[in-house]
Amino acid sequence: MIIGVGIDVVPVDRFAESLTRTPGLRDRLFTAAEQRTPRGAPRTGESLAARFAAKEAVAKALGAPGDLRWHDAEVCVGEHGRPHLEVRGTVAGRAAQLGVTSWHLSLSHDGGIASAVVVAEGSGRAGTSADGDTE
Repeated sequence: MIIGVGIDVVPVDRFAESLTRTPGLRDRLFTAAEQRTPRGAPRTGESLAARFAAKEAVAKALGAPGDLRWHDAEVCVGEHGRPHLEVRGTVAGRAAQLGVTSWHLSLSHDGGIASAVVVAEGSGRAGTSADGDTE
């Protein structure tokens, strides 16, 4: 059962400028692992913008509660380069409230725009929907 869907788009140039203008922003938004490729090279602005879009899409899929922490939703690289989510802390707590048991993630960037789609899937056992309504 689909518990929630989130989508977000990020202008790559504007996002990269924000990271340059505010040096601490990169560490505040991304874990150390997210900031580097599996081979250890720094991620491009496009790649980081797509990861930021994913974090925003996660929040939307969970009903956009204001207390989620950026590092509690981590975009990881799996087999064959496929991205997936690892959640913990505030994100895992909200997901558990909603009955989310698995995540689906798609990232893209083209034409100066990075995008992400997140689907939160689960059993639907929880008592509150992603938009906050009681079932």
